[in-house]
Amino acid sequence: MIDDDQKQRMAQLEEKLAAAKKAHEEPEPRADEHYSMANQAWRMVTELVAGLVIGLGIGYGLDVLLGTTPIFMVLFILLGLAAGVNVMLRSAREIQDKQMAEAEKHADADKDA
Repeated sequence: MIDDDQKQRMAQLEEKLAAAKKAHEEPEPRADEHYSMANQAWRMVTELVAGLVIGLGIGYGLDVLLGTTPIFMVLFILLGLAAGVNVMLRSAREIQDKQMAEAEKHADADKDA
């Protein structure tokens, strides 16, 4: 039979295991996983410039192939600008959604405490 000392040690071990499992359920996010606002701004600028450069390349290539004046280059630069702004706005919306979700999470945690 199991004596009281062994039962007590088993209960302590189970408590330690439960505490360890609870600590590993919700790990704190690492600081290096979060992007700073400067990184996010550079990301948006890069997306805008990439849209412009791609539009420029496609338009210039079509103008050279078809032997036209820079009509396609101007048209595709404008399309690239529109695409870059669209991607930039989508990134800004994504960042805003993450910040709002994080704020709600903190508000819920403060309310529970």
